[in-house]
Amino acid sequence: MTEWEPRERDGRAGSVSHDRIAEGLEAIGTGAYAVDQAGCIVAVNTSAQRLLGGTAQDLLGHDAHDLLHRGPRGERLQASQCRMRQAFHDGRPGQGEQEHFALADGSVLPVAWVITPYDIGEPQAGTLVVFYPSGRDGACGSDGSGGQAPDGPALPLSEVERLALLAETTSRLTSTLDVGEAVRRLVELVLPRLADWVVVDLIIDRDEVWRTAVVQAADGALLHEEELEGPMPPVPEESPMPLSRALRGVASTLAGPQTYRQAPDSGIAVEQRRLFEATGIHSAAIVPLRGARDVLGALTLGRAGTPGDFTVQDLPLFEDIARRAALALDNARLYQRQRAVAETMQNHLLPQMPRVPGLQTAVRYLPAPDASQVGGDWYDAFTLPDGAIALAVGDVVGHDLQAAAGMAQLRNVLRAYAWSEQEREPSRIVERLDEAIHPLTDVETATLVFARLTRTAVGAWQLTWTNAGHPPPLLITRDGMADYLTAGHGLLLGTGLQHTSRPDATIVLPPESTLLLYTDGLIEAPGQTLDEGLNRLRQHAAALARRPLSSLPDQLLDRVHPPGHDDIALLALRTPR
Repeated sequence: MTEWEPRERDGRAGSVSHDRIAEGLEAIGTGAYAVDQAGCIVAVNTSAQRLLGGTAQDLLGHDAHDLLHRGPRGERLQASQCRMRQAFHDGRPGQGEQEHFALADGSVLPVAWVITPYDIGEPQAGTLVVFYPSGRDGACGSDGSGGQAPDGPALPLSEVERLALLAETTSRLTSTLDVGEAVRRLVELVLPRLADWVVVDLIIDRDEVWRTAVVQAADGALLHEEELEGPMPPVPEESPMPLSRALRGVASTLAGPQTYRQAPDSGIAVEQRRLFEATGIHSAAIVPLRGARDVLGALTLGRAGTPGDFTVQDLPLFEDIARRAALALDNARLYQRQRAVAETMQNHLLPQMPRVPGLQTAVRYLPAPDASQVGGDWYDAFTLPDGAIALAVGDVVGHDLQAAAGMAQLRNVLRAYAWSEQEREPSRIVERLDEAIHPLTDVETATLVFARLTRTAVGAWQLTWTNAGHPPPLLITRDGMADYLTAGHGLLLGTGLQHTSRPDATIVLPPESTLLLYTDGLIEAPGQTLDEGLNRLRQHAAALARRPLSSLPDQLLDRVHPPGHDDIALLALRTPR
């Protein structure tokens, strides 16, 4: 037997994202680590470090199979002989007992283990490994949990199965920010392995309760009883009945039909009696869903066809599941509240386009779906006192409420300078904006295209612009000639080099030509270069040159297929014949 050998570790180990994964693993009450698609360890909890006798730095970046998987005498295992490795390669959950892990001192530890796919924040799913000592004889105790079986008909789960369920609950529920999806996943996790019925009651507004899910596991399917779902009476303040106590966050309780046969003390008690009568539940466990700040609702698991009643020994497992569910629901609600605020804010920040005789305009804004639905990308267009049209598209670093607030500040300062100095070139206005960006706004850096659109003496439309580190405008003629306007390019805003002169560029727009101003979310995609994104945009824009401008932005977005990692602002303008 040999001790662990030092090895060059993957540079990703110990990064912020993987530290966050390790924080999630701490909620698992035994050894746990996560591996990437190559089988290398990317996160490990303190219980695993203690059981294996090493530190996180000893483990991170190593191939888990090569480092840990051993035979009973410490001999290395071929991958074809390792059941865990086979389940890992198949991408499926698996479990085993009487296996052995190598310890840092060269000895081996008999373990029971379970693995399941796990979100590690990368395009390919990772894998979660949960393990605990199984005893030198490979047994876990008479009930599979390392101790004596509890009195009464408790759930027939071994300790490794219980840990696997909790690990799967953590993985599945924390990977969504949608309340409805979190409830659906919760139902799938507990049915049918823990109960015949599951009921989810959520407090949606102060004391208003909504029976979100009433689901039965029957014949291999999950069936919603929609007539039992819907609004519920408010939470009573002092009722001793089980669901009322759970909705106040008081305690978990066992219940049955007899619990609600007495005279009801509240509207909720009436609904509970109806629930028991309609479902045939003879035994129920009701546990609170407690968030970080408030009680979010209650989770009820019921037995109808399964013989035997739930016991108090079953409640700790249900409470563990409820805690993880409440964390996911709390995060989803916070996200949705932030999104609602962000959408309202966005509607007030992005302006209506001015009506200009002879010109057609269209705008689109797509939020980043993984952020808070608002960001630092923006467009603007307004008429100046001399009759010229000011056009702007910019990008403040970030895609959150702070970026949106900075964008609003930047836009307002730009409007003020453009209005007060409308006869000056765009470059001079942007130079003043760059001087003011740090004293007057909270923006660190930003990019911007700012332009003036005017009529010439012969009635043509002339564009004069300056570019502060932004993707170049795209001009498409009616005949499908598409060219980027790369002139007038200068440094982005916020560099501190205010005394650098910025260039202007001017072009007369051909009749029936289309001008596109956009942000980088339209051309950037993982695994592709910026040139590839620009070429893709030019190709599709040219193909759409004769489409009506009102539909062109949507068709362009549909064809370009932006990856959705960043928000997008798009301003399209078409000149008349």
